[in-house]
Amino acid sequence: MNGLKHLVPGGWLSVYAVLYVAFLYVPVLFLPVFSVNTAATPKFPLSGFTWKWYEGLPHTPELLNAAWNSLIVGLLASVLSTVFGILAARAITRYRFPGRRPINGLIMAPLVLPEIIVAISMLLVILQLGLSLSLFTVVLGHVLVCIPYSMTVLTSGFEGFDRSLEEASADLGESAFGTFRRVTLPMVTPTIISSLLVSFTISLDEFIIAFFLTGTEATLPIYIWGQLRFAAKLPGVLALGTLLLVASFVLLSIAEVLRRRAARRTQSEGGLYA
Repeated sequence: MNGLKHLVPGGWLSVYAVLYVAFLYVPVLFLPVFSVNTAATPKFPLSGFTWKWYEGLPHTPELLNAAWNSLIVGLLASVLSTVFGILAARAITRYRFPGRRPINGLIMAPLVLPEIIVAISMLLVILQLGLSLSLFTVVLGHVLVCIPYSMTVLTSGFEGFDRSLEEASADLGESAFGTFRRVTLPMVTPTIISSLLVSFTISLDEFIIAFFLTGTEATLPIYIWGQLRFAAKLPGVLALGTLLLVASFVLLSIAEVLRRRAARRTQSEGGLYA
């Protein structure tokens, strides 16, 4: 009986985990299924198999412009959020100063605040500053959202870093900036790349912030939202959504592999990066 008592909670937990994952991801799996259906209406049974919805994507100028805008916004947002994340993660993991924990909580606040509240607040601030809505304002909003994710990745990299290597560099006469550039950054490079990939993926998929802060230049999520108003455009939206889903999965998988690789080498090799 005692053994059964220990097994039952674990069994229910496994069932709950399976149901939870199925509830989240099974609907997403229908996206690629319907994207290759010959019929424009997503329903079972499928009418047939076709690639024509994918073949039509490169011949849509509005889609190409939205993709280019998303690429620009994603690259800028990922680089800026990673740079700010490096500075913040370095300060929080290396130094003890007044207000350290509240500042860290403030940086992480966008993770728990409703995005629509963040978006409306940023919109009001931008309008009060007299700025015009454009891709630049979208980048500002995405940086705000991406920094907490960047911080989460980078903090784990800096926390596992062997400080004795920096001390050895300082003992050899290297300056603080030189030590950071020649020793610290090379060793946390996998974590930095992981942060760039995660931030880019978050920016690529972000809709609410872009919806409120974009001007006349739409990003991919805004383009998809606009196409959903037309039933005839739905198959193309499903094809585009499938490509975004695959791209997000690949980027996040690479980021996670790099993060684990950095953590494993930090623990097993004392922070050495090879």
